[in-house]
Amino acid sequence: MPEKFDVIVVGAGPAGTSCAYTCAKNGLKVLQIERGEYPGSKNVMGGVLYRKQMEEIIPEFWKEAPLERPVIEQRIWMMDKESTVSFGYKGLEWAQEPYNNFTVLRAKFDQWFAKKGVEAGVLLINETVANQCIVENGKVIGIRTDRPDGEVYADVTVLADGVNSLLGKQLGFHKEFRPDEVALTVMEVINLSKDKINERFNLSENQGCTIEIFGDSTKGNLGTAFIYTNKESINIGVGTTLSSMIKSRMKPYDLLDYLKTHPMVKPLIEGGEAAEYLAHLIPEGGYHSVPKVAGNGVLVVGDAAQLVNAIHREGSNMAMASGKMAAETIVEAKKKGDFSMDTLKGYKDKLYNSFIIKDLKKYKDATHTFENNPQFLRDYVPMLNRAASKFFTVDGTSKKDKQKEIMKTMTSERGTIKLIKDVYKAWKAVK
Repeated sequence: MPEKFDVIVVGAGPAGTSCAYTCAKNGLKVLQIERGEYPGSKNVMGGVLYRKQMEEIIPEFWKEAPLERPVIEQRIWMMDKESTVSFGYKGLEWAQEPYNNFTVLRAKFDQWFAKKGVEAGVLLINETVANQCIVENGKVIGIRTDRPDGEVYADVTVLADGVNSLLGKQLGFHKEFRPDEVALTVMEVINLSKDKINERFNLSENQGCTIEIFGDSTKGNLGTAFIYTNKESINIGVGTTLSSMIKSRMKPYDLLDYLKTHPMVKPLIEGGEAAEYLAHLIPEGGYHSVPKVAGNGVLVVGDAAQLVNAIHREGSNMAMASGKMAAETIVEAKKKGDFSMDTLKGYKDKLYNSFIIKDLKKYKDATHTFENNPQFLRDYVPMLNRAASKFFTVDGTSKKDKQKEIMKTMTSERGTIKLIKDVYKAWKAVK
């Protein structure tokens, strides 16, 4: 007779491990399946971990977790071909415990996090693929894996199997996602000495910086690039929606090479040694793409539930929070002895009352608005750079006359009516 568990968690990313760990800490018998050689070997994100959601799972985790640098500065670049308009925030309060957020290398962090789950009682099995959910009388009762005699059973199966979520698709929770609902991000880890990183990014010991880049980094297509500082390496990457790549016939690898040679970026990574190259699909559909997240004997968390805020580049925090909510719901279901959708939909209620769905709802039309209006990144970012160059150039022209000239140029390039409409569209998408 195959072994039966209280919970099977498919996937060992932030969402899956948050769920598995919390369930095990509450005395449940948990099996966690990971298709990679080890947790983190298949997982990719830009590299920022948010403290608040992680601390709710493991208090004061930063004292032992393999973190890179506390982030004390967040910059945003609106980049043209030979210039950039930058703004952001640098706060030394973020350099003090309990910190704000951190840069991480997923291969290290995910292994540590999964190990904490194992210490709490999780049975973790790597290099195992969950091929299919086992459904009986409309209820998920386990999974079928690629191992011999690979059927395992549980009261609840948690799908944390990533953006594609083949198991969720098999259950009919979602259809094939459209090209404008997912982005392909490519990233490189570049080794660079600590001293050079500190000097180039104006950082002190144990301080980190993130840069989010819009505009020419994606050649005006919908997407962003990023640069994150680690202890002795830099994460640099770029991503656009698949629909943008198809329309412009771009190759993601060429886009990353273009970014690395950009005159604003090249001095930051010069002399570095490429250590690792990664690619990953990211859910970008937002609120309208969130699938069914609860069923009889099954819950969906993290990327598998499309829980990514593309506007603020938040994903790991939403993944961990959703995993914890799922675990709390399962613990309640165990006490009742009821694992039907009537009980498990409590997870959906928690999710929709949390910051996760509230934020996704706030920006529900943002991705589609910017996808359908390429002028925002293609035209307005260069226009902003030209305006900044004109305004800050000291040439004997009064600032008042410069302002008039800038406004005249902007309205002549786009037209006054079009400009007003575009401002309204952008405001409505992010208000």
